[in-house]
Amino acid sequence: MKTVIIHGQSHKGSTYHVARKLAEEVGGEIKEFFLPRDFGEFCIGCTKCFMEGEDKCPHYEKLEPITRALDEADLIVLESPVYVYHATGAMKAFLDHYAYRWMIHRPHEAMFKKQGVCVATAAGAGIKSTIMDMKHSLFFWGVARRYGLGFAVAAVSWDQIAPRKKAVIDKKIAKLAAKIKRRNGKIKPNFRTRFLFWGMHLAQRKGFFPRDKQYWDEKGWTENKRPWK
Repeated sequence: MKTVIIHGQSHKGSTYHVARKLAEEVGGEIKEFFLPRDFGEFCIGCTKCFMEGEDKCPHYEKLEPITRALDEADLIVLESPVYVYHATGAMKAFLDHYAYRWMIHRPHEAMFKKQGVCVATAAGAGIKSTIMDMKHSLFFWGVARRYGLGFAVAAVSWDQIAPRKKAVIDKKIAKLAAKIKRRNGKIKPNFRTRFLFWGMHLAQRKGFFPRDKQYWDEKGWTENKRPWK
């Protein structure tokens, strides 16, 4: 398997270690990107990705290595520590650049055969909302299976986590990794994803933006062709 991890921060704290352990348990090739070190640009709202194409984004070349890694991976791991009940600003800025890939615009067909995990840790609360910040993008990209993995670690560093807590983390990581490996190469989107795609294919018959409609027509998705078949 090929795994890509997008770290929502550049330091190696608790969230980094959980994501890394999961990827190692799954096995195979691992690629990692750290935000904002490897990409730290803010979307400027120019709408060129919608209107003209993603290659017209002023940050396209900087983002392209990460985009390529996302497309090539079997498993996408997005991870972020909890910052005031939400994902880091760096993770949000990164995900903003893929609005053109949401299903209402131009989703990439490879996403409909992938699995994705959103990882979050916090000293206390905010894990659920942080995971949802990232999980929304996985869903609207069309990622076939999506999982959340969150832990309240009651510590501010990996070394401070109690051994008993680490044992629980390891057990949950192993269980999820086994499920991911078992499903690899055998999955299709669930009903919710397929239903949204059905709605979008009807909308794209008329289209919102010419670039999007052209994309859907070229893929054959406005008719009966589907990206997971």
